[in-house]
Amino acid sequence: MNSKPISLTAAILAGCMAVTAAAAHYAKPTLFLADTRAELKIEPSLPAEFAGWKLQAVSGGVVNPQQEQMLNSLYSELINRTYVNDRGDRVMLSIAYGKNQNDSFQVHKPEICYPAQGFQVQSNRVGELATPYGAIPVRRIETTYGSQRPEPVTYWTTLGDEAVRSGTDKKLKEMRYAVKGYIADGLLFRLSSIDPDSSRAFSVHEQFTQDLLQALKPEDRKRLAGLDSK
Repeated sequence: MNSKPISLTAAILAGCMAVTAAAAHYAKPTLFLADTRAELKIEPSLPAEFAGWKLQAVSGGVVNPQQEQMLNSLYSELINRTYVNDRGDRVMLSIAYGKNQNDSFQVHKPEICYPAQGFQVQSNRVGELATPYGAIPVRRIETTYGSQRPEPVTYWTTLGDEAVRSGTDKKLKEMRYAVKGYIADGLLFRLSSIDPDSSRAFSVHEQFTQDLLQALKPEDRKRLAGLDSK
């Protein structure tokens, strides 16, 4: 006697599932945000010399744990540089830009990449890096490789033109772009130094960032750090 109501309920549920699946399919973003604006080329925007910092001819010590083939699939542009200033402070800069920042292709974070290379993560803290253009949400990580290489790391990530504060913040920003039909681009901006004094290293990273941002064009500053032009 109850077979008809059960069949009707099953049919309604099946229909709802089909509608939901179809809606998800058609709502899935297909347009890359990067294709709607001028092509981003980061390396030409980075000065070789600024505010007492000079680019070293040969960079070294920057960790890139993925194989070259994987790097090429993940990133549209990958930059590794080492700068030194008049006081002898040395900063290793790595910028990984990806046109596609969905969950399958998002940039790999240092707290994952460094241990993959044999480093140990001693601490991982959320913070803010002060600049004349506003604060950047960053993570500061203390890493070591054996007893010979203490390497404090400062990094931040962006999605579109905005700095990301957390995984939840990234997901919310990603969904906001997706509703508009866009797959957002993004980058990871990483600074590190070989220095047993983490406080000093983080201070040098902050000064380097302030000096670099002041040397950049406003539009490049916006794309690299999510800071409004002023």
